[in-house]
Amino acid sequence: MHSNVCLALPHSALPLCHPTCSLCFSLPASLQVEITPMQGEISMGESKFFLCEVVGDVKDIDWYAPNGEKLLPNRQDILVNRNDESSSTLTIYNANVDNAGIYKCVAKNGDKESQGTVNVKIFQKITFKNAPSPQEFNEGDDADIICDVVSSPPADIIWKHKGSKIQVAKDVRFKILTNNHLQIRGIKKTDEGAYTCEARVMTRGEIDLKIIKVIVNVLPSIRTRQSEMNATADVNQSVMLACDADGFPEPTVTWARNNIVLESDDKYGLNNDGSELIIKDVKKVDEGDYTCIARNKAGEKEEEVSLNVFVQPKITYLVNQTASELEEQITLTCEASGDPTPTITWSFGRRIFTEGDLDGNVVVRSHARVSSLTLKYVQFTDAGHYLCTARNSIGQDQQTMYLEVRYAPKIQGSVTVYTWEGNAANISCEVLAHPGASVVWFRDGQQLSSTNTTNVKIYNTPAVSYLEVTPDSQNDFGSYNCTATNMIGAESKEFLLIPADVPSAPAIERVEPFSSTAVVEFEEPDASGGVAILKYRAEWRMQGEDWTGREYDAEEGEFMITIVGLKPETFYEVKMSAINGKGEGESSPPQNFKTEPVREPSPPKLEGKLQTMGNALKVNWIKQDDGGSPIKHYLIRYRAKHVPDWKPEIRLPNGSEYVVLNSLDWNTEYEVYVVAENQQGKSQPGTLFFRTAAEPTAIPDTMHSGSGLGTGAIVGILIVVFVLLLVGVDVTCYFLNKCGLVMCIAVNFCGKSGPGAKSKDLEEGKAAFTKDESKGPIVEVRTEEERTPNHEGGGPTEPNETTPLTEPEPAADTTATVVDLLPSVATNSEPVTESFSTTQNSPTSESTTLTSSTAGPTPVPAESKTAPKTSPKSKPAPVPQSSTAKPSTPASQRATQSDVAPLVDLSEAPKATPSSDPKPPTPTAPSSKPVKVPSNPSSATADAAPQSQPESVQSPSATSSQNKDLQIDGLAKDVFDAPGKGSKAPADSTAAPIYLHKSSGSDASPPPRAPQ
Repeated sequence: MHSNVCLALPHSALPLCHPTCSLCFSLPASLQVEITPMQGEISMGESKFFLCEVVGDVKDIDWYAPNGEKLLPNRQDILVNRNDESSSTLTIYNANVDNAGIYKCVAKNGDKESQGTVNVKIFQKITFKNAPSPQEFNEGDDADIICDVVSSPPADIIWKHKGSKIQVAKDVRFKILTNNHLQIRGIKKTDEGAYTCEARVMTRGEIDLKIIKVIVNVLPSIRTRQSEMNATADVNQSVMLACDADGFPEPTVTWARNNIVLESDDKYGLNNDGSELIIKDVKKVDEGDYTCIARNKAGEKEEEVSLNVFVQPKITYLVNQTASELEEQITLTCEASGDPTPTITWSFGRRIFTEGDLDGNVVVRSHARVSSLTLKYVQFTDAGHYLCTARNSIGQDQQTMYLEVRYAPKIQGSVTVYTWEGNAANISCEVLAHPGASVVWFRDGQQLSSTNTTNVKIYNTPAVSYLEVTPDSQNDFGSYNCTATNMIGAESKEFLLIPADVPSAPAIERVEPFSSTAVVEFEEPDASGGVAILKYRAEWRMQGEDWTGREYDAEEGEFMITIVGLKPETFYEVKMSAINGKGEGESSPPQNFKTEPVREPSPPKLEGKLQTMGNALKVNWIKQDDGGSPIKHYLIRYRAKHVPDWKPEIRLPNGSEYVVLNSLDWNTEYEVYVVAENQQGKSQPGTLFFRTAAEPTAIPDTMHSGSGLGTGAIVGILIVVFVLLLVGVDVTCYFLNKCGLVMCIAVNFCGKSGPGAKSKDLEEGKAAFTKDESKGPIVEVRTEEERTPNHEGGGPTEPNETTPLTEPEPAADTTATVVDLLPSVATNSEPVTESFSTTQNSPTSESTTLTSSTAGPTPVPAESKTAPKTSPKSKPAPVPQSSTAKPSTPASQRATQSDVAPLVDLSEAPKATPSSDPKPPTPTAPSSKPVKVPSNPSSATADAAPQSQPESVQSPSATSSQNKDLQIDGLAKDVFDAPGKGSKAPADSTAAPIYLHKSSGSDASPPPRAPQ
């Protein structure tokens, strides 16, 4: 251990100091003083103590401050404490610069004294006196980042950002000021972050740092969504004003009007961030500028949004007025409010009055919100409702006023009236008057009585007085006077009752002949005889024969008739006359024409009716001239116009009147061709173009709200229908197959015979027919296409891809064989939402129209001895016969035989009445599925019962389906593909085959059963 010890010698001895010791003391002979620690450096604010130890006997140990003042034990900042007999402690608390200096420790023992010193140095550690964090600046400002450091000696300051020392030489925006602050010129948002202020004292190797967070605030920016908004007042409308604000930190948005901040209340509404201001129930007073203000630490910014409030027009003044005819003038006034200022127009009926019209009697003037209409000379026709209309860009308002015009009576009506003796005629005296007028009638200056007791009667209504005259003689014809009077004046008018005459002859202009019809165009008679023409009579004949006539109702504007029932390629002459109430006039000179030869039909006239579902069309056609030969069928083709290919052809029998095209494409234009075909060929097509409706996006209300039935009611109806269906099926099974619940009840409770009895009878019947299979005739069941008679007699059917090339049967079969695939005559119409029609040049042919009847054939009672008469328009149906003819069976026996179950079950075919004139059937190709039953030899001698054709025969299914549309779903079907392609009968058969035509269109009686 080295110590600086200064030896104090007695009396004049010089002190001795060690060259490396900072402590000096005298060296008495017996005392030594040592101070620990030897170093005396203290940081400001720190506390430190020093221990003074004395070697040797010592009595007093004292400490002295640098100013030589003895330190007493009771001081607060510097504490002196005697530890024991040989040591003392000096403690300096919270050292400051005033505590620096040399402190002495003096030890005394009598006259002996020794001391030691320590030099206490006070220094300042690195202290960040003012370096706040975070420090905030506005974007664009020159930022002064504060970092004040205190130390002794002064520290060196280094600035860092993002871990790297800031090189002020590389970025001129950065600068370290003389006070060691960091300056950033034009600070940006990207300069935001953590900055490090680092202080260093080289002499002590001391280092300290402070991280300062720098925040850059951005002044708000405002963007209005719309700088100008429009709204309509007084319609309970709300309008929203909006502005979007950006900035850092997030700005707060407020709205103000006329420097008054708006808050949420009954009038205004604000969203959460205040960017949207909703003005409720806009009024005109709400018009003006609204200020959107955005504020944050960086400052505030504001933008204005203008609200324009428009007001719909409203008529504020319009009153009814009264005037008298021929007054000087009258002015109607209409006032209206609104913004923009509305324009006002006047209208009366269909006439619109505008300012500047050149009408000399009506003058319209408008100024600002007022318009006036002036009638210079009031007439009775000016009375009525005048409509004032105020319009602006927002809307319009209309109100009517009534102008009442008082005027004297004015009598109108036809001056001349025609009639004849015994026919009542009305003379109409139409009176226009306001106030209402009283009317009296005069004859030869004498007022006619209103008691209506003679042949002259008076009937009065508010506007018309009728004089009904029934002439008894020529004296009743002549002049009648009508006089009307009211408080304004009176007026009289003479009416003439003139005897009527028959009309003159119409002039035939042109005759357009066809094969079986002719269209006659004529001119209206020059003189109608004073009364309306009721009918036209047309008479025609072949040369040298009697006249045939027909009356046609007279229709206004129609001067064309169609004569039907003509023979092809024949000379005719035609004449016409007109008929009115008086009688028939003279006939026109006859005009000759020749009908066309037999040819193909004329094109049908088409009408289209779009169905309610929108993508289905009902096509109706009207038959025109049939070309002198009955129409066999109609051919229908259709396609979408943008598609080159046609849909498969649809064939419908003669008598069909419509077809329904289903499942069409939505919103698509279609074209339809309908062709009529007879024995001579096909007509030109009747064409129809139509467009389907657009595809609906929702189920129409009428589909689920029209019935008004609830779910429970619908379920109940379905259950009832299901039960009725089960009962119907069970009853059907009872009558057809002798089975089911009803049959069970009948057998067990009513004593009916079971199905076994019928089976037994059938077995017996079969046995009679199965004894000789090789010699019996083959019985075939088939369905044939309907034959159409050609006027007087039947003709062969034109072969096609669905009919066998065989000799056709007689036309008489047409009434006994009816195709049950489609209705031949439609009597029902579908609901229509849109109609299309086309007009063809050919007339309607009526001579070859085949009338169908829905009545079933009349059954023949068993007691009847004579067959019923056949229809004059039909021939007897062929009767199944055996190969060997025998005498006819009596009617009673036939009736008995008819009760026996037939050999072949023809339950689907209704019965036909016997014919009084049976004819052998013409053999045709058998169907593809013949039912072959060998005949009993004994039955070969049985005579077939004569059959009679009923007057009108029709398919039961056709009867029920006449009220249904022909549904063509997807691809159209050829309705006559049903007949099968039959197989031939054996060539070596000795008996002629019997053909039982299975027909759903007539009730054909089964063949008589062979005797047992």
